[in-house]
Amino acid sequence: MEATIALRLPRDAASVPLIRQMLDGTLRSLGVEPQVRDDIELMLSEACSNVIRHAAPSDEYTVTAAVYDHLCIIKVIDTGGGFDPRKVHEPEPGAEHGRGLQIMRALADDIRFTNRRENGAVVCLEKRLRYAPGAAGPHLMTT
Repeated sequence: MEATIALRLPRDAASVPLIRQMLDGTLRSLGVEPQVRDDIELMLSEACSNVIRHAAPSDEYTVTAAVYDHLCIIKVIDTGGGFDPRKVHEPEPGAEHGRGLQIMRALADDIRFTNRRENGAVVCLEKRLRYAPGAAGPHLMTT
């Protein structure tokens, strides 16, 4: 079995809490440990916030999240101008902005960026899941 969420969202800051809460509710109902859920929430928030700040001229973006057994795969897809993550400069220590890619890289077990050349970008984040003892998730995901 696979649990999947897919939403097309407006490129607006109000969309971030919506997708974050939906995914967290799904992971919580499967019994994913709180620390893992917190990491996923922060990675997702950073990826969505980057789209909102930088994916002009796009009006919307798509988030898909799928749980396969002990793995969560999140894709944040925009239709903006794209970007090259190798050209993103590291922020100065203490900077209030510009740490999103660092945070995502630190929390994700795997991260991939696909630039679709003037047709947007895809950020793919993977996180291994740990479940609380007796959680429904492991049983449901392997049936």
